[in-house]
Amino acid sequence: MTLAAAASVGLGMPDIPTATLRGHPGAQSREEIKRNLGELTAEQVVKRLTTMPPVALDQSEPSATDIYFSGGFEAVNHHFYKNELSDGLPIVPPTRERIEAFLDFTDRDPQEILGVMLPDSRAATIWSIAVNGVMAGCRPEYMPVLVTLVEAMLDPHYGIEHSGNTPGGETLIVLNGPIIRELEFNYTQGVMRDGFLANTSVGRFWRLYVRNVAGFLPHKNDKATYGNTWRVVIAENEEVLARIGWEPICIDNGIAKGKNAVMIARYTGGNILSSVSGSTPEEMMPYLTDGLTKLSSSWQLVFTVGGHGNSLRPLVLLSPIHAEMLSRAGWTKQDIKKYLFAHARVPAWQFERQLRDWSQKPIWNLAEEYRLGHIPEVFCESDDPNRLVPIVCTENDFMIAVTGDPARNSAYVFAHQGELGYPVGREIHLPKDWANKLAAARSND
Repeated sequence: MTLAAAASVGLGMPDIPTATLRGHPGAQSREEIKRNLGELTAEQVVKRLTTMPPVALDQSEPSATDIYFSGGFEAVNHHFYKNELSDGLPIVPPTRERIEAFLDFTDRDPQEILGVMLPDSRAATIWSIAVNGVMAGCRPEYMPVLVTLVEAMLDPHYGIEHSGNTPGGETLIVLNGPIIRELEFNYTQGVMRDGFLANTSVGRFWRLYVRNVAGFLPHKNDKATYGNTWRVVIAENEEVLARIGWEPICIDNGIAKGKNAVMIARYTGGNILSSVSGSTPEEMMPYLTDGLTKLSSSWQLVFTVGGHGNSLRPLVLLSPIHAEMLSRAGWTKQDIKKYLFAHARVPAWQFERQLRDWSQKPIWNLAEEYRLGHIPEVFCESDDPNRLVPIVCTENDFMIAVTGDPARNSAYVFAHQGELGYPVGREIHLPKDWANKLAAARSND
């Protein structure tokens, strides 16, 4: 009911009548559901349809440039926390002076509207990006990255409206281009660890913007069962990529090599594959494949077939030492994807059991899915229930990035949330006189 009340405001119907469904239908028998509907829900439906709803409370907000609060550091943080505008950590108070410093690093009008964010239907503006960038502890020169992230966030293929759903996936940001070194993003040892200002603060900005502008608040319209916290930004090791002749991951999103770019996608979790050893691809790849298959062949299979079809995009992070070994053997990223497609497979009966018994899909038979045109023929090459079928529809559904400790042979795999956070890439556009602006900012270090 709390979710219904919060979502109705964003839909422009704050006084819409609602009725309660007692309990969760997924944990009740048919008899229990029928009894609960009769005892509670039906009565409420009749009452809501035959009486006027109460007048909704005023939901107006201050304008973007109003002084929202005045006070010292502790008072500001207390006020922002009590009004659900922070993530529980101290924020940097977004004073006008600090906001304008961020605006110096964009050529765009501060009041430009990039789009409207669901579920609160609030305008995403250049000004609000600067405000949340300040709050997150970003430096002003990160502004071009922040603007690009919000543009990607607004892409319908990514689906910002799914940010508060039950699985609780969290977005990972992957960065490419010269801006990695210019803004001092970490791309080597500890790449997923906080402690590096650019990686950490930009990752925190993402969560603050989802909270403060899109409007996802815990215990309201963020209904993640467990949830994930925000992730630090991952940057690819483009020095290694250049040395071995591999393409950066931005290529997968249609952005040319050498461009500054971000990629976003939502993942429910990940797993370290420690000590992926081997002096040849044939020795190393089975361990990598096994770890990826186990992580991505649970409920995520619903994103391979049916209405969600062909939207599962598992991500593999290879350490530079793996990439260099594979390159010496003549392999490219595409060769890795081909291998994974051929070997990251599960028995057909297991795939169908996941759809039928555990995900309760109306269509679970792979042969029927193929006849409907939802999946390629590779899923139905025989009727043997023990035949091995892929976990994705094509080899290009696998995504590969090279990053992490250059001296360690561990890999990392992420479980993707399919169309509920599909990978989206955007090129980062820098303001005029970028080099001089950046040099001036660095001169104060």
